[in-house]
Amino acid sequence: MAKKSKTQRAKASAARAARKEQQLRDAQVAAEANEISDAEVDTIEDAKKKLFKRSENKDASVNNGKQGKAQEKGVAKKAEKKPAKKSRLQFLKDVKLELKRVTWPTKQDVLRWSVVVVVALLFFGVYVALLDNVVITPVLVGISGLAGLGA
Repeated sequence: MAKKSKTQRAKASAARAARKEQQLRDAQVAAEANEISDAEVDTIEDAKKKLFKRSENKDASVNNGKQGKAQEKGVAKKAEKKPAKKSRLQFLKDVKLELKRVTWPTKQDVLRWSVVVVVALLFFGVYVALLDNVVITPVLVGISGLAGLGA
């Protein structure tokens, strides 16, 4: 399956956002038609958002005094421990996202540029070998011969 381009992904993302907004508008229209209060619509939306998340008890009256303090301490300890682990995981997630943003070359591009590099290496290797053997070596032999004449 071909990989989608950035433009295609952006269009798909915009389409998803438009569908989501349309669903919200439909829910509001249905709420007005059925005379459902906004609070009930909000609770339905929150339920959809928190489908896989644990719900938190916002009522303090549900907890007894000691149990509430114990839970607060437990939550405070968990909150202290999570940032270190979360930051490591967040770092890895950020790295993964950056790797997805990179425009990677195709196999054809890699092959083409590899051939260019190998040809350039061969050309300059032959050039340096000829320069060394044809030009530099005779000059050095001539200079060393002159040094022997002066002695």
